[in-house]
Amino acid sequence: MIKTTLTYLVVIVVFSLGIYAIIQAGSRMIPVAASANESGNAVSLTTQTQNPESPALGKSLFANLRQPLSLLLLQIIVITVAARGAGAIFTKIGQPAVVGEVFAGILLGPSLLGWLTPPVTSFLFPASSMGILQVLSQVGVILFMFSVGMELNLESLSHQAHSAILISHAGILAPFILGVGLSLGIYQLVAPEGVPFHAFALFMGIAMSITAFPVLARILEQRGLTGTRLGSLVITCAAADDVTAWCLLAFVLSLAQSHGLMDSALTVGLAIFFTGLMVFLARPGLRRLLEHPNRTETGNKGLIAGLLMMAFASALFTETIGIHALFGAFLAGVILPPPKILRLPLREHLETFTAFLLPLFFAFTGLRTQIGLLNDWQDWLLCLAIIAVAIAGKLGGSSLAARSTGLSWHESLSIGALMNTRGLMELIVINIGYDLGILSARVFVMMVLMALTTTVMTGPILSLLKRWESRRAVPMAENEIAV
Repeated sequence: MIKTTLTYLVVIVVFSLGIYAIIQAGSRMIPVAASANESGNAVSLTTQTQNPESPALGKSLFANLRQPLSLLLLQIIVITVAARGAGAIFTKIGQPAVVGEVFAGILLGPSLLGWLTPPVTSFLFPASSMGILQVLSQVGVILFMFSVGMELNLESLSHQAHSAILISHAGILAPFILGVGLSLGIYQLVAPEGVPFHAFALFMGIAMSITAFPVLARILEQRGLTGTRLGSLVITCAAADDVTAWCLLAFVLSLAQSHGLMDSALTVGLAIFFTGLMVFLARPGLRRLLEHPNRTETGNKGLIAGLLMMAFASALFTETIGIHALFGAFLAGVILPPPKILRLPLREHLETFTAFLLPLFFAFTGLRTQIGLLNDWQDWLLCLAIIAVAIAGKLGGSSLAARSTGLSWHESLSIGALMNTRGLMELIVINIGYDLGILSARVFVMMVLMALTTTVMTGPILSLLKRWESRRAVPMAENEIAV
């Protein structure tokens, strides 16, 4: 053992001395083929390297930290820690974790951190790094939309078709027409220059109509309503709402991005053709593949990779034809056949990625949200008007439609409150509008505040309705005893 160690040390020393001697001998050499100018540069580089006034170690480390990869890794760490911490805090106070994660993104942006310590924000999130952060966050949202599509069970829509379709469509049409009507009053005040009224108005209508299906499902789970009649009905309503709203969004985007009637017709035609191809060709093919008796666990891993590639390919197609990549990812999830043997491991893989990447999207949204743009009472009054219209259309429309199907006021208002939850889905939609230039920076801030307000208010409204129902039940029970 000692002999081996000594031999190893001798070899290391001999090789180290040899390398050192070679480097010393070569450091005095100048390439023969180098021109005078090149030789001068080489000498000047050598002199600069040996200059005792070269940058200190601290400056060198700081420069390394400013490299694109180092900066991206630092951003991911800061965003993830902040989102996880805020999500945990909001969960403890009865709010969905997604609300806390969105707030964390806003706090990291110019609304708080950038206002308190501008140098820190400019160091962590320089303008040159935002493109990379946006692309990475979009990948997370694409995977998330694929997962949302997977969670929709289209076959369940037929079980409560009458009530679900009536409530979900009322929950879309009422806020849609109110949003379009509101656009008449605010278009000239806040719309970006060059955006036609029809694009702005239709997009505002869609933005008012969105329901956050994943957040709604988690609220039902937290409150133990998943297996109840109310829970099943509202999940079905939200599923129908999501499908309808995203189809309408695809149509609106095709109109907004087209340069004429023929261009718009081509986009809509390609979207309809692609949807039919996915539903009537890809879905049956996937079903046969999943039900193949010779499929092994190793084959499952390859199949999961193939399904992810299908989601990205679908997203690429819809992005190319001028709708948006998110619609293609959503459609790829919707057409996935129901066997749980593959959906469960696929969902686990997706949740791992989305839990890591979605906070980047929240942070990117927060960095765009400059609450300071609302700098007078007129802006805040307009923001309150947008929030009021959104609540009246979604909560009011869904509640009245539910009541018309024979449900009690308690159940109807509970459905309206849950359908009024917008959360992450709303943020995705308004980011699309901001990227396309349909929404100005001021309207973007107002819509972000609307999304947060309607999501935060869901829990308290459900708690108030529960207490109201309990108080109504007590007098009824006393009357029955008296009789």
